[in-house]
Amino acid sequence: MSADLTRISAAALADKLQAGEVSSVEATRAHLDRIAAVEPAVHAFLHVSDEDALATAADVDARRAHGEQLHPLAGVPIAVKDVVVTKGVPTTAGSKILEGWVPPYDATLVERIKAAGLPILGKTNMDEFAMGSSTEHSAYGNTHNPWDLDRIPGGSGGGSAAAVGAYEAPLAIGTDTGGSIRQPAAVTGTVGVKPTYGSVSRYGLIALASSLDQAGPVTRTVLDSALLHELIGGHDPRDSTSIAEPLPDLVGAARLGALGDLSGVRVGVITELQGEGYQAGVLARFHESLELLQRAGAEVVEVSCPHFTYALAAYYLILPAEASSNLAKFDGMRFGLRVEPSEGPVTAERVMAATRGQGFGDEVKRRIILGTYALSAGYYDAYYGSAQKVRTLIQRDFAAAFAQADVLVSPTAPTTAFKLGEKLDDPLAMYLNDVATIPANLAGVPGLSLPAGLSDDGLPVGFQVLAPAKADDRLYRVGAALEALLENEWGGPLLAKAPELEVAR
Repeated sequence: MSADLTRISAAALADKLQAGEVSSVEATRAHLDRIAAVEPAVHAFLHVSDEDALATAADVDARRAHGEQLHPLAGVPIAVKDVVVTKGVPTTAGSKILEGWVPPYDATLVERIKAAGLPILGKTNMDEFAMGSSTEHSAYGNTHNPWDLDRIPGGSGGGSAAAVGAYEAPLAIGTDTGGSIRQPAAVTGTVGVKPTYGSVSRYGLIALASSLDQAGPVTRTVLDSALLHELIGGHDPRDSTSIAEPLPDLVGAARLGALGDLSGVRVGVITELQGEGYQAGVLARFHESLELLQRAGAEVVEVSCPHFTYALAAYYLILPAEASSNLAKFDGMRFGLRVEPSEGPVTAERVMAATRGQGFGDEVKRRIILGTYALSAGYYDAYYGSAQKVRTLIQRDFAAAFAQADVLVSPTAPTTAFKLGEKLDDPLAMYLNDVATIPANLAGVPGLSLPAGLSDDGLPVGFQVLAPAKADDRLYRVGAALEALLENEWGGPLLAKAPELEVAR
């Protein structure tokens, strides 16, 4: 029974909970047992909150027994990326500089999760301060891809994707600054959604790049993502960038899409996000998915977004610049790690240098140096200012493309999961993993990645759907339709084809 509870979707588990077929304590215990069994191999979590999760589950069961009206997802366990602050629970952002830090407050999305009664299983591993595409830059060790433990689970949110893909959690929260939800989803065979910028509160997210960061769901089905997205989304007056409008009907769009009819929907294939540099198997699954969309009644057209060619370069100027500013607060004075110089006078400047030298990893230092340089006198206009102009051109490309199509599509990542260590010493090769996901963050538009099958190497491939800002419901309609069509082809969910993990005894 416990194995069955970890294998079903969040929506199916919610139905069982509401029908009284299973208790939240049973479901939560089943997932905690699964975590204990596979964590030695996967290492998706940095902290597991056994007692708190079971206490929340018991409270939900008691309230349900008394006839209280609860949120549809009440009692369904969830994991949270460790860049999201959680009151009373360690939050490190994958960095030694925050080792042992326990926040005194909850992020807005955590408040909403707790208010809805979802037991929080724990905090998931990530690249330090969300800087990376493989979760190899975590200060606390690598997370492993459940499909092949010798391969990366994507990044920066590899922990959340691996936890969902390894059946340790039915739902997870990730954050996406340049693809950190969608790229891990692509390489682990899960579903990941980057909502419209400002539609999910950033209050309580440890900032990387404030104009790019966005929290969103990581799940095993499109419907599950819609349910979680509706729960965490909506206006928050504590976030100055929050959109003061309600979300569209995401769950309704997913249920409509699952019927498999896309008549009248125009799907734009982005010319610049395919071809050279894309693995043959990735492109094959992408074009097979396009054929399925056409069979469902969609009109498929080619669209050109010429300035997407410069998106990667612009992103890796804007992000480091904002990161260098945001990470200035980690100085050894206020919270987190404090390292005093081993010799000489203990001054504020020397404490700061010692703390940041020991507390930050190589990738974080690399981006801080790059960002500080791009913002320095004499270089601001040449680098940061020019990158912002390119950003405007990319936004115009999106506007022109959405005049021709209701949604845009591409492969989520150019390749399947690569081997651990394969690109660790080549930052530029690592950055290229985000080439298809970065444009959405620069423009603030929403994106969804869902599994599109297996490449020739037997590893998952992701299919990306992009929609105009505040039209997130289009993602769910098209995504759910393709998911239903693909599962009909495969005879069930793609994750069912994943090799079984060896469990600890």
